[in-house]
Amino acid sequence: MFEAISNINPANNSTANGSVHFTELNGIVELNASINGLTPGNHAIHIHEFGDCSSFDAKSAGGHWNPKHTSHGEWGNDHFHLGDIGNIIADSNGFGEFSLKTNLWCLNCNDSSKNIIGKSIIIHASADDFTSQPSGAAGKRIGCGIIENKFE
Repeated sequence: MFEAISNINPANNSTANGSVHFTELNGIVELNASINGLTPGNHAIHIHEFGDCSSFDAKSAGGHWNPKHTSHGEWGNDHFHLGDIGNIIADSNGFGEFSLKTNLWCLNCNDSSKNIIGKSIIIHASADDFTSQPSGAAGKRIGCGIIENKFE
């Protein structure tokens, strides 16, 4: 089993923070996100192309990870970026959780069209509408974390 983690830190003066854990077993990657400091409601969660959260606005992470060069859309539909994860729903306390399982990603594999290590997780201020190009009108980036191998 392979494991990875993305520790989410605030961007753009937000209070968003938390972690996204990844495990891979038998070719299936499971994502489990726990995020605090959000405004109540929907917030887009995406994988972005660069593992760089150094800029104030998290734009150093680049655009959505899109190795197949497809249109932005909703996960599992005909057209979507492999970085189009979905929306995390924050409760009245600003806490949200999200889970996903897929065979379209891998941890530490040699396939650059699947390997998510070294990419980043971005939490956005608004919901992904799954339609607007190129990023779903999800608003500014309020949280960023690099996807890194987890070593015990």
